[in-house]
Amino acid sequence: MPSARIYRPAKDASQSGVARTKHWVLVFDQTSPRETDPLMGWYGSKDMMQQVRLEFETREEAVAYARREGITYRVEEPAKETARKGLSYSDNFKFNRTAPWTH
Repeated sequence: MPSARIYRPAKDASQSGVARTKHWVLVFDQTSPRETDPLMGWYGSKDMMQQVRLEFETREEAVAYARREGITYRVEEPAKETARKGLSYSDNFKFNRTAPWTH
């Protein structure tokens, strides 16, 4: 019986947008070890399920799919998003700064 992990991906560190973080993802766990190709040195596996990545609109849809297909699953809840304080470059030069001017 295959096992899978259901999670919501985090925001990419190199991007400012949150485009690919709204959906829930189901990925299958590794069932066979990876092997090294003796000629080229590349890693490979005979497990084709590692290439499958399913996206769902909600967590409940992903869980319902796993139950319907008989997949053992674990749900990883996303970390709480921290609110960013909106600062602009011009705030560094305000007269009413709370921190002292250092340079």
